[in-house]
Amino acid sequence: MSRCGKIIGILINTLIALHIGKSPQFSYFSVIMANSKNNAKVTNGQKPDLPKRLFWDWNYDKIDWEKHYLAVIDRVIERGNKDEWNEVVHFYGESRVNTALKKEIKYLPDYIIDDVCGYFKIKKEELACYARKQSKPGHWI
Repeated sequence: MSRCGKIIGILINTLIALHIGKSPQFSYFSVIMANSKNNAKVTNGQKPDLPKRLFWDWNYDKIDWEKHYLAVIDRVIERGNKDEWNEVVHFYGESRVNTALKKEIKYLPDYIIDDVCGYFKIKKEELACYARKQSKPGHWI
């Protein structure tokens, strides 16, 4: 990120923080979402601030965060906590994470689907993994 981009990001964060101090209806999540729209594009060499424990079976230092964005988002949503979800939204941008959830991620456990719907304000029916589950009924036993 260029120096000018960093300064603009700091100014936007400051303005958002000042606005939140005056308006109680904003939550921490809305700040992350507002800020992530400005950081939606990943540039070479940047890494999200995610713990290595989430990628225990990968060579963490050699992960291509842009090329493997779908696997990263999937892994963090399924195994990470809300702070790690915030980091993925911050790193990849709200629209990219929402698109991955709605169109690309084909499997999430049921308990995660409920959390995702509440956190991202998405209906279950909009998720690709939920639509897939509905089309494949479970075994009768």
